[in-house]
Amino acid sequence: MLNLKRKKGFTLVELLVTVAILAILAGAILPMAQVAVKREKEIELRRALRTIREAIDAYKKLADEKKIEVKEGTDGYPPDLETLVKGVEILETGEKGTKKKVLVRFLRKIPLDPMTNSYDWGLLSTRDKPEATTWGGENVYDVYTKSPGRALDGTKYRDW
Repeated sequence: MLNLKRKKGFTLVELLVTVAILAILAGAILPMAQVAVKREKEIELRRALRTIREAIDAYKKLADEKKIEVKEGTDGYPPDLETLVKGVEILETGEKGTKKKVLVRFLRKIPLDPMTNSYDWGLLSTRDKPEATTWGGENVYDVYTKSPGRALDGTKYRDW
């Protein structure tokens, strides 16, 4: 009689089935991970656009209140994004009616565009057409990403 001892371990078939199951699971998870990454970038883009636009609005508010000197033809909007970072001096009325100059900064730094991975934003002035692809240079009325891509909802990132 033959005494056949069964060796411990996996057969080739068992290994192939396991690898096939893992490949199917990985194939299903990969697209979901790509969508999650894209969604996160879209959230970062919305946050960056909101931050810049709020800074532009704060500058415009001070200009409308005549606290910032406004150049002719700028409509009270900042001349560029760097002005929002460098800041502007305004006259504040302090205690007992004394006036002093105060430096007001609207941004710590220009936010990174997560779609293009750069600090180069598309700019629009009040004199530019909404669909313009070049900045007129008079002032900064609005910003947009230079990414040609489309969002998960089908809209163009540029239109946000």
